[in-house]
Amino acid sequence: MRRVISIIILLIIAGGLILAFSQIPFGKNKINVANYYIKKGIEETGAVNIITSVVLNYRGFDTLGEVTVLFIAAIGLGAVLFVEGNQ
Repeated sequence: MRRVISIIILLIIAGGLILAFSQIPFGKNKINVANYYIKKGIEETGAVNIITSVVLNYRGFDTLGEVTVLFIAAIGLGAVLFVEGNQ
């Protein structure tokens, strides 16, 4: 019985992976975001550097979230490693 349940679970996982990977358009040019950033980035943002315009203007909220997570992790690590001098 255990073997049958294991095989059923493996088939379900394999079917899910096949479905997920079949939906990804490998090799197809469906989304042309990079070319849009390159062509319109400097005009829309006014930044001279295209990487700066993408990180700060197009992906600003995402970058802010990542920086917040890193800051909280650093604060947590500092709290864990903090040793009081007068024990």
